[in-house]
Amino acid sequence: MQNFKDQLNRSIDLKETPKRIISLVPSQTELLCDLGLESYLVGVTKFCVHPHHIKTNVAVVGGTKQIHLEKIKALKPDIILCNKEENTRDIVGLCEQICAVHISDIYNIEDSLELIHQYGEIFNCKEKVLSLINDIETELNSFNTFIENKPTLKVAYFIWRNPWMVAGNNTFINYLLLLNKLQNVYENKERYPEIELANSEESKNIDLVMLSSEPFPFKETHKKGLQEFYPNATIILADGEMFSWYGSRLTKAFVYFKTLRLNLQNNQL
Repeated sequence: MQNFKDQLNRSIDLKETPKRIISLVPSQTELLCDLGLESYLVGVTKFCVHPHHIKTNVAVVGGTKQIHLEKIKALKPDIILCNKEENTRDIVGLCEQICAVHISDIYNIEDSLELIHQYGEIFNCKEKVLSLINDIETELNSFNTFIENKPTLKVAYFIWRNPWMVAGNNTFINYLLLLNKLQNVYENKERYPEIELANSEESKNIDLVMLSSEPFPFKETHKKGLQEFYPNATIILADGEMFSWYGSRLTKAFVYFKTLRLNLQNNQL
């Protein structure tokens, strides 16, 4: 019997390396596949879209907030992978009645790398983990050099409409915005607050409004309605996966961030 800790410092006892994995978090599903563990996945959510074929090859067991418990039981998993933000406490409790449950809790890059390390230990793929972490750190260091002398822009990052919701403080999105020298005008609010659109001095001073591709799929048509409330801002569609997926997606995120900044700089958005 081996004992592991998850990111909530919960104890997980495993008799052997898990061979039947259920992932209830899209970014963690992608991470598992990039670590060479796709053949061990027996269940994923309907939101697990990377790699693109995964839902064709692996059973879909529900979403991140609602699960098909009987389907999960029938798959006889060795471990179920959850996330504190993505999955509810009730879901975790139900899953714990079936098998071991690992919960991730991500606020920054350090947390992301810790999660990858933990998967390396649990799934016995330490060599691939070290290679992935090296790739992420190389991209991060390059980006930090790139962004160092860029100006700070005031930004609002929208994740939902009806009601309007933005990313606030204590979120991985806010952390990445700061890394991009994008000052979140809603960082005084916690997590994902609802806001009222209003013409104000504050809104006139915002440089950039970002409409995320997820969880609400903002499109070009949504940009026009916001311009009157943010008259001096550039309004863009942002790839939500780059700003909120914290696993192996980070190997692609920093190139995206560089391109985004250069396009803003050259008025190409």
